[in-house]
Amino acid sequence: MKDLERDYPDHTLAPYFEHGDEPQCNTSDNPNFYEVMDARIGRRGFMMGGLASIAAGLFGAGMSVKDALAQSTAIDSLLGFKPVPVSTGDTVVVPEGYRFQVLGAWGEPIAGDMPAFRPGANTGAEQAMQIGMHHDGIHFFPLDGSSEDGLIAVNHEYIEPRFLHAEKYKGLELDSSAVVYDADGKRDDDDVLKEVAAHGVSIYRTSKQPDGTWAIVADPRNRRIHGLTEMEIGGPVRGSAHVVTKFSPDGTKTRGTLNNCAHGVTPWNTYMAAEENWAGYFANTDKIDQKPDLPREHARYGVSTDPRGGRYGWHLARSGADEYARFDASTKGASATEDYRNEPNTFGWMVEIDPFDPNSMPVKRTALGRFAHEGVVFAPAVEGAPVVCYSGDDARFEYIYKFVSDGVFILAQTDGSILDTGTLYVAKFNDDGTGEWLALAPGRNGLTPANGFADLADILVNTRLAADFVGATKMDRPEWGTIDPNSSEVYFTLTNNSRRTQAQVDAVNPRAENNYGQIVRWRYANGDHTKNAFEWDLFVIAGTPRQSATFAGQTLTDDNTFACPDGIWCDQNSRLWIQTDIGEDAQLKGPTASMGQNAMLAADPRTGEIRRFLTGPNGQEVTGVISTPDGKAMFVNFQHPGATATAERFAAGDMGSQWPDGPGSVPRSFTIVITREDGGVIGA
Repeated sequence: MKDLERDYPDHTLAPYFEHGDEPQCNTSDNPNFYEVMDARIGRRGFMMGGLASIAAGLFGAGMSVKDALAQSTAIDSLLGFKPVPVSTGDTVVVPEGYRFQVLGAWGEPIAGDMPAFRPGANTGAEQAMQIGMHHDGIHFFPLDGSSEDGLIAVNHEYIEPRFLHAEKYKGLELDSSAVVYDADGKRDDDDVLKEVAAHGVSIYRTSKQPDGTWAIVADPRNRRIHGLTEMEIGGPVRGSAHVVTKFSPDGTKTRGTLNNCAHGVTPWNTYMAAEENWAGYFANTDKIDQKPDLPREHARYGVSTDPRGGRYGWHLARSGADEYARFDASTKGASATEDYRNEPNTFGWMVEIDPFDPNSMPVKRTALGRFAHEGVVFAPAVEGAPVVCYSGDDARFEYIYKFVSDGVFILAQTDGSILDTGTLYVAKFNDDGTGEWLALAPGRNGLTPANGFADLADILVNTRLAADFVGATKMDRPEWGTIDPNSSEVYFTLTNNSRRTQAQVDAVNPRAENNYGQIVRWRYANGDHTKNAFEWDLFVIAGTPRQSATFAGQTLTDDNTFACPDGIWCDQNSRLWIQTDIGEDAQLKGPTASMGQNAMLAADPRTGEIRRFLTGPNGQEVTGVISTPDGKAMFVNFQHPGATATAERFAAGDMGSQWPDGPGSVPRSFTIVITREDGGVIGA
């Protein structure tokens, strides 16, 4: 399966390309996860659909298939709802006995002058006071422990310009990523401002009303954090030469957070926003001998060499204003204090935000590493022990990381500064079901100046290169992670990997290009997350009934078949919630056609039972899930409905989806609140 390394000359033409995906940047010889899988179970057993071989070889760490199946009949299921069917319609479907309402769609006013949403026609300044676009990670922060009143924090991963500027772009043939330049190759300043403001994080108060519905509530804590919000740089990279810019000559600050995918919640109750596909927002046109000349901290992360950049061309705003010009990372001055050659180095971090203090400045916690962070998940905090958290690098053939703090957790005293000192590790998965964490620290595992790593700041800015050097295991797009609060097992989704030529795609052997993905999990002796060694297995290999298996040796069925696991969250009862992200170019076609619209499923980790819980409308991805403390209300996001509309359909006025406002409307990313008609716990 090492042939998966083959790539397309133009990575945007590869199957399952998603908007914002970087080109393949990992050219190291480190083993990929499929090579490890091949070594463990044997290629024939996997490729021939030998589920017994898969279950015995991959899933059985400490538990035989027979034992697992016996458990499945002896334990009452955690899942008490009737599964919903696969859907191909432009609708939201939840189980019998459940209901939902829409809350917090893109454009809803939450702060400042509370400007009303005008579909595709608000100004940039107005967007900065409204909920952003393309919802992703989400968390509910209870107020005074309430399950009926709290603050919602929600990430906004990216934008769809044709919908954001729907009035201005009406009638133009535009796909989901296109922007419009004028005859001089410049962009309108307010268009750029609006796009920058639609990124980031929204924080707003929501409460349950007397009639049982939920509503947004005006509150001084409501605020928008976006691509222009001033941020502090914390941790080992703070003040280093790597982050010196014209805006911050001392390397202590930057502006904005972008491409915020999943999230995390600290043990001290703050919010962490992940910066994922940030590299494509920048352009670096430096050349030597007519060839691109990018520093390694740009090249290894996929910073574009196209004069327009890889995404929206913000640096081409007509005014040339500094807040937009910074997205040109080309060398222009005599030193880094005169240009923005280092601006990309101020992105790719986890950003800590205090949702309860609207005057607090977000902090980029650099000790957690710089890469395409999907999110971060914290191990349960133990009084007097280090803080431990995990993060995946969401790109093909990248890695999974762990951070262990130097300081120890002290209830009511520990704050975010504990994340500024500690050790970052990267995972190595061995073929015998064991694993180890390899330290990315000065002098350890060969990370020395002689080998190109000057100090800790240099290692962290070049986290991927350090992981390459120490021999970490290349994974298939590590996405969200979660930890079972009762068993302490860690789960990570590996969503897919389609890096093969089109001629190699075939329905008989779809796993050769991994169209469907899988979920890996690991555990420690005595549940101690600070330990270096772990044991791993696969919780589920996703796909069709023929090309799937759970750790209990069962195949997926019509009630739970799924592809491309992305979001994942384990609730307080150990119920595992799995969300799917079949890319917009692959939905309802090809190997994943039978999966229908993207969905959310629930699983019982003890038995491997999985049931489909909901499905969403056309073109969307289900992403972000959290419940109230009592488990009786659940918040779920739908990102980019309508994204599957072609450029021709958009020009003809067909938006691809009518959600959430009905026929003829501009599609909006939105949150739903799910409750049970009998008032019970969601999923039970």
